[in-house]
Amino acid sequence: QNAAAAFAKGEWSELNPRARCRVLHRAADLIRGSLSELVDLETKQTGRCLREYQAQLGRVPEWFEYHGSYAAAKGFEGRLPALTESDHVNLVWRVPIGGVRAHHALEPPGALAAKKIAVALAAGNAVVVKPPLEAPVTVLRLAQILGEAGLPEGVLQVVPGPGSAGDALARHAGIERLDFTGGTATGLAIQRAMAEAGGGVAFAGFVAAGQTCVSAKRLLVQQEIFEEFRARLVQKVKKLRVGDPSLLDTDVGPVISQRQLQRIEDQVARARAQGATVLTGGRKTRVGLDGFFFEPTVLGDVSTENPAFVEEIFGPVVSLTPFGTEEEAIALANSSQYGLGGAIWTEDVRKALRVARRLRCGLSWVNCHHRNDPSSPWGGFGQSGVGRENGPEAFEEYTTTKSLTIRT
Repeated sequence: QNAAAAFAKGEWSELNPRARCRVLHRAADLIRGSLSELVDLETKQTGRCLREYQAQLGRVPEWFEYHGSYAAAKGFEGRLPALTESDHVNLVWRVPIGGVRAHHALEPPGALAAKKIAVALAAGNAVVVKPPLEAPVTVLRLAQILGEAGLPEGVLQVVPGPGSAGDALARHAGIERLDFTGGTATGLAIQRAMAEAGGGVAFAGFVAAGQTCVSAKRLLVQQEIFEEFRARLVQKVKKLRVGDPSLLDTDVGPVISQRQLQRIEDQVARARAQGATVLTGGRKTRVGLDGFFFEPTVLGDVSTENPAFVEEIFGPVVSLTPFGTEEEAIALANSSQYGLGGAIWTEDVRKALRVARRLRCGLSWVNCHHRNDPSSPWGGFGQSGVGRENGPEAFEEYTTTKSLTIRT
C-alpha cells in the first residue's frame, strides 16, 4: 500500500525521465564509492568468493546508468500509427505500470536485485523488493544508497522475511508486475509474473559454488575428445581451492545453507543410485571453518534419464555426457525442460552460428560463458522463465502503452 501511495503521489512517477536519470546516475556513483563495503557484506552473508563479487558488483552501476539513460533518451518516445480513417490521429506513448514487486532466491542477492530495481525505477515505477531470507543485508544497503542519491521516500521498499512474506506480496492487489528469479515450482505458481525460473545449462559449473542460474550442469563433449577432456577436467577440478571466501586465492566457498547442502547431497546420491559415477568430489567437506562446504564434483556415466542430467543441482556439481554428431549434441542440449543459457566451444564460426540458432535457450555464448551487459536481453525458454531483463526489452516489461485517438 505504501508503494502504491508513493507511485500515486507522483514525486517519482511523474518526474521528467531526465531528472530520474540524474538520480540513477548519482546512485551509480555512490555504489562505486561503496563497492568494498558491498563486496564485504555479500561475501559474509552468502559465502561466495570475494574476488567473484569484486568483479560482479563492480559492474552493477552500469545497469543504473544504462537504464536511466535509455529511459531519458528513448524509452518514452511516442509514435503515430497510420490509421485507416485519415481524419483521425492516433498518439501512442509508454507510461509506468505502477507498483512492481521484485523477488529473488539464492542467486547473487545484491547484483540481481540491483538489475531489477534499476530498470523498474528508470521506468518510473514504485518497487517492493523481497530479498532472499538468507541474504537481505546488501539489498537493504542498496535501498539506503538510492535514498542518498535522491530517490523519494517510499518509492523503493525492501521487505525481508520468509516465503510467506513473498506470497503475501505476490497476492497483493496493488502489485501490477512481479519479477521473480528462483525455483521453477515457485515460478509456475506465480500469476501475472515475469519470471526467470531455475535451470543451468552448459559451462562454468563452479562459480558461486554452482549457485547461479547459468551455472554449467551438463557438459556435452564430442566423443573424439571425450576421454582426454574428462581426464583434464578432473585434474583441474581436483586443484580447485575450497575454503575461506574472503581470501582472493579461494576458488570455491560454501553453499548458502545447511538445507541447500543436504539437497545437493541427496541429488548426488540419487544420481549415483541411477548409474552415475563420481570422478572426483561427491561429498560434503570440512575445511577448518564454519560453513556448509561441498567438494567440487564431476559425475560421469550420466544418462539422459539420470537426475544429474534432468535436474538442476544448485551446487558445485557438473556432469559429463559424450555425443557423436552435431545433430545428437543439439538434441541432447534441447532435451532439457530448462532453456536459459548455453555455451558453444568450437573453432568453427559457421558451426557455432548454426548450432546457436537451433538451441532452445534465450542466451548463447561462443567460446565464453556468462557474459552479461545491461544492453543485452537476458531470459530463457521453457521453464526457465517468461520475459526479459536488460536492454529495451526490459524497459517494455516495466511500462505499458496508452493510446489516444483524436478526430480532426
